[in-house]
Amino acid sequence: MSTHRPICPLPDLLVSQIAAGEVIERPASVLKELVENAVDSGAQSIEVRLEAGGIRRIAVIDDGSGIRAEELSLALTRHATSKITSLAELESVDSMGFRGEALASIAAVSQLTITSRTRDAAHAFSFESGMTEPVAAAGALGTTVEVKYLFDAVPARRKFLRAEATEFGHCIDAIERVALAFPEIGFRVFHNERAVRQWLPASALQRISDVLGSEFNEHGIEVNAQGGPMSIMGVTTRPTAARARADRQFLFVNGRHVRDRTVSHAIRSAYADVLHGDRQPAFVLFLQIDPLAVDVNVHPAKHEVRFRDTGAVHRFVAQTITQALAGTAGTHQVSQGEHGTALGAFAMPLNGGVTPGGTWSNGITADGLAARGGEAMGAGAAFAALGGARAFQPRWNPGAQAAFALREPASNGLDQPGAWKALYQPLDDSYKTDSTRIDNHETWPLGRALAQVHGIYILSQTSSGLALIDMHAAHERVVYEQLKTAIDAQTLPQQTLLVPVVFRVTDKELALAEECAEQLNALGFELAAAGPQSMTLRSVPAMLARGDLEALARGVLRDIEHVGASRLLTEQRNTLLATMACHGAVRANRQLTLEEMNALLRQMEHTERADQCNHGRPTWVHFSVSDLDKLFLRGQ
Repeated sequence: MSTHRPICPLPDLLVSQIAAGEVIERPASVLKELVENAVDSGAQSIEVRLEAGGIRRIAVIDDGSGIRAEELSLALTRHATSKITSLAELESVDSMGFRGEALASIAAVSQLTITSRTRDAAHAFSFESGMTEPVAAAGALGTTVEVKYLFDAVPARRKFLRAEATEFGHCIDAIERVALAFPEIGFRVFHNERAVRQWLPASALQRISDVLGSEFNEHGIEVNAQGGPMSIMGVTTRPTAARARADRQFLFVNGRHVRDRTVSHAIRSAYADVLHGDRQPAFVLFLQIDPLAVDVNVHPAKHEVRFRDTGAVHRFVAQTITQALAGTAGTHQVSQGEHGTALGAFAMPLNGGVTPGGTWSNGITADGLAARGGEAMGAGAAFAALGGARAFQPRWNPGAQAAFALREPASNGLDQPGAWKALYQPLDDSYKTDSTRIDNHETWPLGRALAQVHGIYILSQTSSGLALIDMHAAHERVVYEQLKTAIDAQTLPQQTLLVPVVFRVTDKELALAEECAEQLNALGFELAAAGPQSMTLRSVPAMLARGDLEALARGVLRDIEHVGASRLLTEQRNTLLATMACHGAVRANRQLTLEEMNALLRQMEHTERADQCNHGRPTWVHFSVSDLDKLFLRGQ
């Protein structure tokens, strides 16, 4: 039986300790708050000193504006801040801190000392929790905040801390995120009196490279776009460099590192066509938005934000990343196998022209792209496939894309010579691959086909070397993009089969076909029951009529069962189209003529994201002549 206890206000110290549980989780949480305060002070240089992973001591030293002596005691008071004074300022806050809780919360669970000097003060002043007045101290312009013995006064929290090395790793993660957001500020980090990190002031792209290493240099795609009150810049990686974990994803909103489902989903949607399974892209993206259009007062630790118009943000981010992926084609590195030496990279715009010094559709300058490649790509190599200053300009009508492959199929199968001639009939004379045009290597970025290798690859000679193309992967991407275009334009032709295909199915598959007949018909399929456990396929999309139709039908039914009929033609539609494209693409060991191979190369040059198949794997790689010379030690 419970006893009645009177309602009474909590002591200030207990209130602060409760609040600290919302803000201070571990040493890294303390470090984040202190470094953000240093950034808000206008510091140009920030030094961090840690002992025992930050458990024993954290010191943050800045050269910012400092705190006046009479304000030092207020700095350790809950809900006291210089960042905002009214609700209007809270709704448009542009500083890193604003809640006035961090220092008070830290002081409640540690021994905290502030030493600060303003520009007009004769010397510094020092103040720590428990004191009534600050005292004179030695110190340079700026502020030093020292935190010792974290959670020693709160044993229940102290026992949840991990090993020193683990806590140090979290501290490094925290300082890296702030360093990425503010590349104009210099940072130095010491651990147990040993220098462990130093980042000089630099550009945003240089700071990304300095902090995160060469991954974003070697596999990065620069992002830079403006859309009304929003802008986004940064780097995202090519699908071929996707990772198993989402541990290299950094999103900053108005300089604040956050986790946001809206932006994460938009990025994932942009990669949906080029990532396989659960692979994750790496990215560092900075989203700038009107402060009035975003609410940062969502979580005490400020890890989350809420957008006023989530739909607009989602569309802007998804379209920007999609364009960046589509507009930057095929940079693949090829190694010498057991020698392990990189042969270099090859960059070629397949979907639009660019001249040296010009600008890509996503805002990247051509010279900047060449320079950014560093050791992996020289400035000359970036345009090698373009024949020097010549730019490749598409010679096609986007509205006629589907027609390019939707001609009447040949009377023979795709495995017979001449079948591809029907699939790839040219729209006009500009696609003719006669000897005159083939000899002019500058005309075709992917060059001219020389041979088929082991029935799997196409060997092509380009203006600067050799390209090796995976014909199934490349054709799969081509068919997939054509299917999407035709579906969007509602012009997907349906071909009735001369001889219907009858095959055995399970009761579940039979029920699915009947339940989803309308959606299947929209995709070009006509399926009907032919018995208790059999089904008849009467029509298919015309461009897939020469594939393995039974396997195609089974794959479509399997995808419908997986994604659900209600979502079939919305967010999961592309999963189904990818299955259709895979079954409709040319298979290995099918012998192609040179004309058919060249037809596929020309189609790739006019297909978005043609450098990757639907699963994120590369469709081609390139060896420059200099790469080949190195293999044979020519000139050495």
